[in-house]
Amino acid sequence: MAIPTVAYGHDLRNDLAEIRDSLAGAKRACFWLDDDRRPVPRQSLAEDICADLVVVGGGYCGLWTAIIAKERDPDRRVVLLEGDRVGGAASGRNGGFVEADLTHGPENGRLHFAAELDVLDRLGQENFSAIEDAIDRYGIDASWERAPMLTVGTEHHQVEALHADNESQILRGDALSVLADSPLYRAGILEERGHAYVNPARLAWGLADAAESLGVEIHENSPVFSMRLADGRRRVRTATAEVNAAAVVLATNGYPSLLPHLRFFTVPIYDYVLMTEPLTPAQLRSIGWTGRHGITDSGREFHYYRKTDDDRILFGGYDAVYHRGGRVRAEHDQRDETFERLADHFLSTFPQLDDVRFSHRWGGMIDMSTRLVAHHGRSRDGTVAYSAGYTGLGVAATRFGAETMLDLLDGDDTERTRLRMSRSLPFPIPPEPFANPLIQIMRRAVAKSDARGGRDGALLRLAGLFGIGFDS
Repeated sequence: MAIPTVAYGHDLRNDLAEIRDSLAGAKRACFWLDDDRRPVPRQSLAEDICADLVVVGGGYCGLWTAIIAKERDPDRRVVLLEGDRVGGAASGRNGGFVEADLTHGPENGRLHFAAELDVLDRLGQENFSAIEDAIDRYGIDASWERAPMLTVGTEHHQVEALHADNESQILRGDALSVLADSPLYRAGILEERGHAYVNPARLAWGLADAAESLGVEIHENSPVFSMRLADGRRRVRTATAEVNAAAVVLATNGYPSLLPHLRFFTVPIYDYVLMTEPLTPAQLRSIGWTGRHGITDSGREFHYYRKTDDDRILFGGYDAVYHRGGRVRAEHDQRDETFERLADHFLSTFPQLDDVRFSHRWGGMIDMSTRLVAHHGRSRDGTVAYSAGYTGLGVAATRFGAETMLDLLDGDDTERTRLRMSRSLPFPIPPEPFANPLIQIMRRAVAKSDARGGRDGALLRLAGLFGIGFDS
């Protein structure tokens, strides 16, 4: 079978009836959260209290912050407020890819942090190991599994980029097909270092249990509506009560920041995922994917896929959708157009699996910044720290953000606080009604670049001069 000039596209290549049949039985729910082991809700904040530290947000970033704060100072009273359920947003719905990399790949790293790459690499590896140690130390059953990542090129210019950006051996032919056999793959590299896979929801739930074991007070269904400064302390208010705190950490991902000036540095982008039914050993052998490694392709609009404990395939990415208005709404979590596109791309990648059906389909909000990596900082009065802009790479990097925020609140001069990502903000994103047309124009420019063999047009080249990226 010949490889198409453009391996993936927005137009469907497989039969629409076949695509819809593969999706017919798929639950409109996140596979990871559709779990009998999901904890019962914790109580909401019911009365006014005082605390040394309030953490706003019960995803990975907030949970790691609460844990590390108590590890550093066991006597510190730490209260965590979550607007919905712990791990109920991006932390519980993602693909479960754990990457040591803090820069969103070598090209993006060179663009923004060229002078700091060696330090960032070392700090990223140390952070990666610390996550593994914490999972072991607290007995978190999150299906942590170190395994490589296979990055494949599906078009000529992607293969050239693999050669340019990697010192690893380029795999072709039989050397590649024994890892994964697809008619779309031209070449690939297998990266052993700095990759692991988890059940993301169970990681969040386990981190919450660990935090509570250290004395952290967690309140769910307690959205924070306001934060004000009074007498040198922060008053953080929910619908029913208030916390009077010496310091606050904002770990709210793509939700509007409680520091209004920060709302121009991230936008909520929606990512979508499919999960197959469990595959048989014969089906896995038919695609050559008998190892435990994950796979991603190297287009700007890229896919990511991995296997679960029971040998399902999670297949997501490509479409990164900004919904007009920039609001976070539950109805955005489902998008049939994207699910059909993902199913089409799955069948094109692995035509051997044309009889496979999907069990779950879901989506959710991630935050995106123009730098494509997180930024960290604190308020001028030193009482509030923030970390945001993870752009889909938060499973590991949020722990790094947590440590950085605590360093900043403590006024410590560390390698983390001296990094550019801790001392500067990315290029701002204009508010609506300007944001939507601008983002859509940039997305079309990215798609055209992929279709033209990776050759950027004038718009993308101009954006690059300002350090702006709009990869999915």
